[in-house]
Amino acid sequence: MNKFNKEKNISPFGGLKGGVVIINYGAGNIQSIKFAIKRLGYEAILSDNPEEIKAADKVIFPGVGEASSAMEKLKATGLDTLIPTLKQPVLGICLGMQLMCKYCEEGNTQGLGIFDVDVIKFDNNVKVPQIGWNQIENLKSEIFKGIKEKEYMYLVHSYYVPLNNEAIATTEYGIKYASALQEKNFYGVQFHPEKSSLAGEQILKNFLEL
Repeated sequence: MNKFNKEKNISPFGGLKGGVVIINYGAGNIQSIKFAIKRLGYEAILSDNPEEIKAADKVIFPGVGEASSAMEKLKATGLDTLIPTLKQPVLGICLGMQLMCKYCEEGNTQGLGIFDVDVIKFDNNVKVPQIGWNQIENLKSEIFKGIKEKEYMYLVHSYYVPLNNEAIATTEYGIKYASALQEKNFYGVQFHPEKSSLAGEQILKNFLEL
């Protein structure tokens, strides 16, 4: 983990200005996101250091795994209280987006409360987890610039966010649900842009250029 030198105002990003931080809390899938960002010509660091995270221009909050154990890891480092206070653009991916919600049925988990909605499990009418490509539509955010309606994205999840006022994209899997959210500077996507070919990279690029 990189150290942040406050006395000299030097950041781990190679200059006086922040860069991209991927929050590192042991929730998996971090390296693939870092490689995707590098392909776009950006450098990112992995960190659980609050000073580095606060100094970043952009923050990515990833996650693969089980909600309650992931939240315990956030609490162990104080990141559960830090993340909701961030002022720069923050992108939650998959479990990261779900943890940004108010509550998740998985493990009876209280979330960060950034998005005022609960995360619930797909019912028995569909196969869970949903694994593979599915379409996103009703796109309502600048992070979807250059993305056409009904573009395919790659998803792996058993729990979903119902339709709500913060939805900026929807997907249908048995029912129509919110596959992306936005509240002020916080964005969340249920799909994996780092695994979603050129369209996914375009979404990452749009976020990094906010």
